Amino acid sequence: MPLERFIPFRKRDVITLCENLLAHESESFRTFSTLLVSRIHYKYHEQLEALKNSYSHFDPNKDTRELQPADERVRKQSQRTFAKGFASLLNAANFEKVTDDDLDAALNEESLFKVRLAVSFDDFENVVFYRRGESVKTETIRTFFGLRKKQVSFTNYDKVAVYITFKDEAYFKEQGQKPVTFKPGSTIVKLFQNVPKADLEMLFPNSEVKMRPLDKLIISASAAIGGTVVLVTKLGASLLLMASFLAFWLGFKSEEVELTKQSLITFGIGMGVFGSFIFKEWTKFKNRKIRFMKALSDNLYFKNLDNNAGVFHTLIDAAEEEDCKEALLAYTFLLKCSETFSECSAAFGASRSEKEIAAGGMTLATLDSVIESYFSEELDCALDFDVADAITKLVDMELVEQDGDVFVARALNEAVKTLDDYWDNIYQPV
Repeated sequence: MPLERFIPFRKRDVITLCENLLAHESESFRTFSTLLVSRIHYKYHEQLEALKNSYSHFDPNKDTRELQPADERVRKQSQRTFAKGFASLLNAANFEKVTDDDLDAALNEESLFKVRLAVSFDDFENVVFYRRGESVKTETIRTFFGLRKKQVSFTNYDKVAVYITFKDEAYFKEQGQKPVTFKPGSTIVKLFQNVPKADLEMLFPNSEVKMRPLDKLIISASAAIGGTVVLVTKLGASLLLMASFLAFWLGFKSEEVELTKQSLITFGIGMGVFGSFIFKEWTKFKNRKIRFMKALSDNLYFKNLDNNAGVFHTLIDAAEEEDCKEALLAYTFLLKCSETFSECSAAFGASRSEKEIAAGGMTLATLDSVIESYFSEELDCALDFDVADAITKLVDMELVEQDGDVFVARALNEAVKTLDDYWDNIYQPV
């Protein structure tokens, strides 16, 4: 299973970790981390405002009015802008796109909670799934009517983000459909947690509960056995009377059938019993389907984290956290191996070349390896550190300098001054 880019520690814990690594400069680093986090937060505030503006044209839950209603062209352009920005946000939050092959495999696998779902993909104009945190879990399920327990292993996604755009109203009119649970042409965004890969289809908004072949067999067998018993014990007299009438009417029998009050009562009772049996079996079928729908609803209730505009508010926070953690770690480990810290330990220096040691820094490959090794050995955490993204941010903020292919952290006091100058000059008078 591929390693995740996601760093499974809180930002506050990563700051503490970095302070401990830079024990001699922990107070200065605290100031540095506050300024760095604030700068990254400001960047994501701008991104949040851009997402809110583009999403407002097709937000199904908005409660505000527009000064000038957007036409279809503007609406479509806003959808494209939002889709691009949303994909960028998910990448920043270290989500991975669920491939078409993964989605097809999920739809073909049997659900863990034994519900078969049907999805009409023709209703969608655009469908994209993203996930973060992939692991293998084991659960005990009951089979043979609860008499037998069996352990099953399955792939589980810690977080799943869903982006779906419905086709416009003209399509549904052409199909003779009148959607009730969604608005044609709208875009929905949802965020879920702890979703088994085999149950991804339950996240679609138009999924319908269907009977599995086993469920149909159980109901059919029950109906056949019950029907046979009813026919033999309750409808015998009524069937004989009906058969006699048919035989006389078709000319197979010359003797006229005499209708008595007793025979009519018997026939009426028999038909009533038969009708009652049919209603009972139909009710059993509907109740079983209702139980399946409840199982689906219960699962979605506890797995749903956020919807529509709330999703990218949540993801903005997640992306900001990831960016902060990556930048703090990359800067700390570069600073730790610089000449400022002559006690550079083997963990920080053994994998560096003479060129890197002379420059007082590391290449991307070395920095990536050192951080991943540290997390693996010291924190028992395997991850795929996004070193390129972290270094790009630090270089753009002028906190790290590049010497060929070696990157060197600026001294802590210089880095603090650079961040402070940014805030002093962020708004220039016109």
